[in-house]
Amino acid sequence: MHAINWVGFFPAAVLVSLIPGASQLLGLNNAVHHGIRYALAGVGGRLASFAVLIALVVAGLGATLAASATALTVIKWVGVVYLAWIGIGGLRRAWRPQADSSPGPVARAIRWRVVGNEFAVGISNPKALLLFAALLPQFADESAGGFGTQLALLGAAYVGIELVVGLGYVAVGGLIGATGFSARTSRRIDFGSGVCFLGMAGLLAAEGS
Repeated sequence: MHAINWVGFFPAAVLVSLIPGASQLLGLNNAVHHGIRYALAGVGGRLASFAVLIALVVAGLGATLAASATALTVIKWVGVVYLAWIGIGGLRRAWRPQADSSPGPVARAIRWRVVGNEFAVGISNPKALLLFAALLPQFADESAGGFGTQLALLGAAYVGIELVVGLGYVAVGGLIGATGFSARTSRRIDFGSGVCFLGMAGLLAAEGS
C-alpha cells in the first residue's frame, strides 16, 4: 500500500529489534544450552506472542489496553514474576547443573518449555504492547483507508525483521555453545543469565513506581 511509510518504518523497526532485551537474551541463552534447533523453536514462540499483540492492535484493542493503567499494571507484574522465575531458574542451574540434551520425552519437554518461555516473556511484556500500539500507527495513514490492513502489513513486516534479528542472536548463541565449554563455564553462564533476568525483572518492577 502506497499509504504506508516503509522508508521510515524499516530503520525504526530494525533498530528496535536489535536492542537487547529479555526475548533476545532468552534466545541467545537457549542456543547456548540447548542448541540452535531448540532455540529456533523458541523464536517461533516469541513470534507467536508478537502476532497476538499485533492482532490486538489491528483489532483496535491495543490502544485501549495501552491506555488502561489497570491492564498495563497486570501485564507488568505478570512479566515481572515470569522474568524473576526464569532468573531464579538460571541461578538454580548454576548450583545444580543438569544435562538438557536427553532424547525422547525429555527432549520434547525441553522444546515445549523453551517455546513456552519465549511466548510467555513476549506476551507478558507491556513494552511490547506499547511498542506495537505506538509504533505501527505512526507509519500508516488512517485517511487513506484500509487502516487495519496497513497495521497488519506493518506488523507482519516487523515479525519478519524480528525473525532475522532473532536468528542472528541464536547463531551467536549456537557458536558459543558449540565451543564445548566446561561445566564450570556453563555454571557461570547460568549464573550470569540468571542475574540478568532478575535485573530485568527489577527494572520492570521499578518502572512507574
